[in-house]
Amino acid sequence: MKPDEKQLEYKRHTLAHLLAATVLEMYPDAKRTIGPAIDDGFYFDFEFPSEKPGEQDLKKIEAKMRKLLPSWKNMERSELSPEEAKAEYPGNPYKHELIDEFSKEGQTLTFYKSGHYSDLCRGGHSEDPSKEIAPDSYMLDRIAGAYWRGDEKNTMLTRIYGLAFDTKEALDAYIANREEAKKRDHRKIGREQGLFVFSDLVGSGMPLFTPKGNIIRSQIVGFSRELNAELGFGEVHTPNVNKGELFKVSGHYDVYKEDMLSVKSQYVEDEMFLKPMNCPQHTQIYASQSRSYRDLPIRYSDFAVLYRDERPGELSGLTRLRAFSQDDGHIFCREDQIESEIESVLAAIQKALAVYRINYWMRLSLRDPNNKAKYLGPDAVWEHSQAIMQKLLEKKGIEHKAVEGEAAFYGPKIDIMAIDALGREWQISTIQLDFVQPSRFELEYTADDGTKKTPVMIHRALVGSPDRFMGILTEHYAGAFPTWLSPVQVKILPVSEKHAEYGAELLAALKTAGIRAELDDANESLGKKIRNGKTEKVPYLLVVGDAEVEAKTVTVESRDHGKQEAEALDTFIARIKEEVTSRS
Repeated sequence: MKPDEKQLEYKRHTLAHLLAATVLEMYPDAKRTIGPAIDDGFYFDFEFPSEKPGEQDLKKIEAKMRKLLPSWKNMERSELSPEEAKAEYPGNPYKHELIDEFSKEGQTLTFYKSGHYSDLCRGGHSEDPSKEIAPDSYMLDRIAGAYWRGDEKNTMLTRIYGLAFDTKEALDAYIANREEAKKRDHRKIGREQGLFVFSDLVGSGMPLFTPKGNIIRSQIVGFSRELNAELGFGEVHTPNVNKGELFKVSGHYDVYKEDMLSVKSQYVEDEMFLKPMNCPQHTQIYASQSRSYRDLPIRYSDFAVLYRDERPGELSGLTRLRAFSQDDGHIFCREDQIESEIESVLAAIQKALAVYRINYWMRLSLRDPNNKAKYLGPDAVWEHSQAIMQKLLEKKGIEHKAVEGEAAFYGPKIDIMAIDALGREWQISTIQLDFVQPSRFELEYTADDGTKKTPVMIHRALVGSPDRFMGILTEHYAGAFPTWLSPVQVKILPVSEKHAEYGAELLAALKTAGIRAELDDANESLGKKIRNGKTEKVPYLLVVGDAEVEAKTVTVESRDHGKQEAEALDTFIARIKEEVTSRS
């Protein structure tokens, strides 16, 4: 973390203390729990035995915080024994639980005090809050419910969120960006454009794509299929239900079981699951026959639906689902082929993101050296695989950021972090180097010297989940999809009923040319038809009146470039087809 980022985190943490101090003055019977800094500010969780603040009270609490801030000249540190610490919180079971836990772990119980407020805390604060925190650089944002320690079996607490930045200008910019994000919310746009629905009868986190929505999704899948073909992948199809034994061998059973959905048969006793990923199945296709070094690399792609048992509170439209597919792929290769295979996949990912007009950066995701128990495989294998990925990125001159603790449990990854139009980051594409699963499944190939060797497995996704990526793109484009992705590429708008016949001729010609077109022949004014077309964000509107009928032309209203000159239909069709074919 950069020094300025660390200082901002300290300010946010300090403001969490200031919030708790203010709440205790205004609601003396409140029981405070925890209050960390977060990405855009801070929060604090409380139990309110009697009177509880509402959204309407946030401004009053915020005003009181500003009155207290000038008196907070420092953050004084002290160490207390467990008994002394508990005495600071009479009748507060939450703090007592934390004190007992920290004491058992051998942690020093540190308290930080400013003004009249003191709290159990590990530290990380502004040295002089009154000078370092601008009073107009923060605000209280909202109130929500939160279970103690995130466990739904525990007490529901009241969480007060605050926003905090270095300056008022940064705070205002964040709020404006957030308002823009609300306008771009893919769930809102999805409803307005009729792209997908969710049904309580089907289940949360399992989307139903409408004909229009499925066009977008199919175009994303189709582009990934083209890239797969260029890379030499053969597409396979694998079942959704699998025996638990498969995941025991792969290692997913021990590491991932709590996120897997189980399936029960009426006729067999096998423990079975809906698959959360495709890699174990692909090992079995590889293992189905003998392989020679001449056969490698072998590449499989797969668009099968995957299932993960996400918590209801974590589901979010298309960007966090229980049922989704991936443009998944696995490469089985020799070790001397690793570099060229990864380079080819990286090039395909870069090509895809250029077409989608999305910026990105690359993260080298490594294992956490302080928590090796989370990962499968010996140290030597991890050191070797991580060194391969590091050297490959350096050799290619690719700027990247190494992050510990983000590796897959079987190997390091190169993760592509997409940056959308609002500057938000999304982890989408990934390339993972795996020496572990081929060994666990006892995969082999015959080397050129006749010996048996274990292949290396490369896991990769080009844009990740088409379903999730569709949600990201919807917000990135604010619903104004490029022509090649748009469910309706052209809408024909007759000025009046007498122009409808020519409009129908245009519709037939466009459809024959493979262009997705609609005819708006409703008994409405031209102005309203144009407004409707713009609301739907159709790339091209064709206005048809007397002049167009007589000259056999079309007058084009482009979503992105405004009104254009009248032109012959054949000319327009050729131009649109080129735009679609080139995905420009």
